[in-house]
Amino acid sequence: MSAPFFCAMAVYNPSMSGAPVYRIHNLRFAYTDTPVLNGISTEIGTGDFVALVGPNGAGKSTFLKILAGLNRKYTGAVEFNGASLIRVTAHELARRVAFVPQETHVVFPFSVMQMVLMGRAPHKSASLFDSGIDIERAEHAMRLTDTLDLARKSFNTLSGGERQRVVLASALAQDPEVLLLDEPTVYLDLKHQIHFYDIVERLNLEHRMTIVSVTHDVNLAARYARRMMAMRSGVIVADGSPESVLTPEHLYEIFEVSVAVLKRTDGRGSYIIPA
Repeated sequence: MSAPFFCAMAVYNPSMSGAPVYRIHNLRFAYTDTPVLNGISTEIGTGDFVALVGPNGAGKSTFLKILAGLNRKYTGAVEFNGASLIRVTAHELARRVAFVPQETHVVFPFSVMQMVLMGRAPHKSASLFDSGIDIERAEHAMRLTDTLDLARKSFNTLSGGERQRVVLASALAQDPEVLLLDEPTVYLDLKHQIHFYDIVERLNLEHRMTIVSVTHDVNLAARYARRMMAMRSGVIVADGSPESVLTPEHLYEIFEVSVAVLKRTDGRGSYIIPA
């Protein structure tokens, strides 16, 4: 879709964020001959809470995986804390960036505690054994995610929602500076969706953890995120506060649906209903 079609979209103001964690310039990526990302240029600052929204096939998950260091065959430039992301080793990145995928499949019958302790792997030296600090950080992460009572259960016996909470606990056990979430609440019931984002919001506000979350739930995004990027056809077509992005005109151009945008009575953003 051509850029002029979106020329009236919200534009991100860098003064909204802290020092850049990521600097992205003219980022392009393709699977075989199919372009997925088509020249993305933006910054993500320390302490940002970014919701990445858009229709299926917009390139959101691909963009997130590049930020996580999982896709490195891109063109353009991506910097992480001032260094070329390609030059940052996987081990170093894992000490600072945690990635929570949509789904996690495990072949071996690991317990929940073992799964969460895997998040401590980047902090281990030569020792293969879990230290007292590792156990402490794992249990703290499990309390946050309401999974401590599952500690001895096999990960493979859990429901989809329980698994996702355990994967989040493992990510938090890494003690990351950046948390990348790919549709993290897709398998969670309403209670745990809210609980999940309450945890993430607290980490963002109290610890200035940088959050980038891909989501299809624009109402949850508007409730928790302070910045929203909307993608379509491999480009960012709107970037700003949720209120500036979530207008009926923008949403029609992004998703091709007619909606009404209502203000929340508690003053915490807007919510979307069918028009």
